[in-house]
Amino acid sequence: MLSTTAAAQLPSCWYRIPSHLNVHHVQQKRKLTTLSLANADSQIPLRNFYGPSHPQTHNCSKGQESNNRARYISYLNQNHKHVIFLQFFPDSDTKDTNNHNPKSRNHNQHQADKQKEFTENNKARVLFTSMWWVDVKAAIGQRINLEGILCTTMVILKEPKLALPHISVPDIRYIDWAKLRRKGFKGVVFDKDNTLTAPYSLKPWPALESSLESCKLEFGPDIAVFSNSAGLHEYDHDGSKARMLESAIGIKVIRHRVKKPAGTAEEIEKHFGCEASELIMVGDRPFTDIVYGNRSGFLTILTEPLSLAEEPFIVKQVRKLETSFVSYWSRRGLKPLDQKLLPDPMPCVKEPRP
Repeated sequence: MLSTTAAAQLPSCWYRIPSHLNVHHVQQKRKLTTLSLANADSQIPLRNFYGPSHPQTHNCSKGQESNNRARYISYLNQNHKHVIFLQFFPDSDTKDTNNHNPKSRNHNQHQADKQKEFTENNKARVLFTSMWWVDVKAAIGQRINLEGILCTTMVILKEPKLALPHISVPDIRYIDWAKLRRKGFKGVVFDKDNTLTAPYSLKPWPALESSLESCKLEFGPDIAVFSNSAGLHEYDHDGSKARMLESAIGIKVIRHRVKKPAGTAEEIEKHFGCEASELIMVGDRPFTDIVYGNRSGFLTILTEPLSLAEEPFIVKQVRKLETSFVSYWSRRGLKPLDQKLLPDPMPCVKEPRP
């Protein structure tokens, strides 16, 4: 018969865990006193499995008690190995739980899908906001040229000659490209809006196509567009408008970051491989194209705008102001700056063919 002390240390009878209860997890941060069951929410003390807390009985024999003790110790050794495995591979428990519990697996997948959808929507929202701001900034920049306003103020107060062109013509059909080439000029730089195309258009003005072809015959590839729209990073940040214009008119568009009349001719000189004084600047705005060209040493040619219908109201008012100043200075007898290759530019103006 077992003594009272021996019975207190080890239950006298053994109760097996039912096979449908899959023991898969052991608390790692606590002592090995509890087990978690796959299909149960609560933890059951080990003593309930190995020795239930019912009144002690003395009906088991010593042989049966010894056998129970050996099985108990064997199970503890196996369970200890499982705890060590969990300590080194903690994720295996979660994966195993999800595999045995379809509801948990579906819930986790649903949460992952929601997180992915939120991330994609957030990216799309940021992209839309960024594109919206770029478009608004470009639209405002096309109508309000802060650099131009500052430069115009300086021109009006100190250097009005910078706004006076060397040649004034209705459009580029009145320019004799062959004579300009013989005078030693190496390239031509065009403005875009209202000089070659209608405002914000990417197609050349139909009536100017023959004159453009004549210019290409004389100067070959040494022709470019330098505009405050296509090719300007603020307005054409990805260069798409510049590429479309190049495809439409067959002329290189110079990319740049500073609006005319501010900035230098560094990009243009680098493109043509010569000094600005050997180049021709053609544009329709006295206080942007002409001021920029005169400051850098170009031969400047002012054309009349091709179309005012598509121009914004602000641009129309600024154009009237520019024209008024230029007319006033011309009546006062003010002359444009000297150009070293062409002291007398008038022979380079012709009447266009009907």
